[in-house]
Amino acid sequence: MIDEIAEATGVVRRNNVHVTGNPDGRPLLFAHGFGCSQEMWRHVAPHFADEYKVVLFDHVGAGGSDLSAYDSGKYDSLDGYAQDIVEILDALDLRDVVYIGHSVSAMMGVLASTIDPTRFGALVLVGPSARYVNDGTYVGGFEQADIDALLDSLDANYLGWSSAIAPVIMGNGDRPELGEELATSFCLVDPAIARQFARVTFLSDNRGDLALVTRPTLVVQASNDVIAPLAVGEFVHENIAGSTLVVLSTTGHIPNLSGPDELVRAIRAWLG
Repeated sequence: MIDEIAEATGVVRRNNVHVTGNPDGRPLLFAHGFGCSQEMWRHVAPHFADEYKVVLFDHVGAGGSDLSAYDSGKYDSLDGYAQDIVEILDALDLRDVVYIGHSVSAMMGVLASTIDPTRFGALVLVGPSARYVNDGTYVGGFEQADIDALLDSLDANYLGWSSAIAPVIMGNGDRPELGEELATSFCLVDPAIARQFARVTFLSDNRGDLALVTRPTLVVQASNDVIAPLAVGEFVHENIAGSTLVVLSTTGHIPNLSGPDELVRAIRAWLG
């Protein structure tokens, strides 16, 4: 019993887990994307606190996570992050969880839900991509040469890359403060960890995992998203049986910053 408590405490500390909201409510677990932290949900998560138990965390290597827990072998694929998610749910003994994952965390949730489906009640995938690289008739949004150039630029000058790419990812050029916030978030990540995470993110292929999802799923697609264009969201939707696709009027890849109110409405409407 003591060992189990110690293990659970270690997981909570490792991933900087915070639990707020209604202690008797259905659990909502929010997962952030590349180069970000749980702070990216600050305009969304509080809207659910009255009704739901709200769980926020940082992936190892991000935010307030325990950097000493970073293992390049474990996190050389999305499977390592998915295992962490399952361990968080185990540590908190959560079931019927609504997993809300943004960007690369969407596929982490897909994987985690297949590791232990008993913990998951539903998935909300915000800006998901099962594969970023085009492949035959599959449209991922990037050619392999594009990804290679992106990763080479990141390797050469991570801080410069962050400043240049963040406004592109964010979109919403009329609100430059959003791109600046994302660039600042990128710059807080250890460059070595960011380089590996970027490779894992942009070179993963999870198309085959979509058919394994057994939980009700909402796919949320922002409009004019250069990272995950509409065809990508449609592919995820078409390959998860029974899923629902909602396209927001909000633009850019990070609607939790650019259009949090619209995102909240979409999630609430789907949850009922």
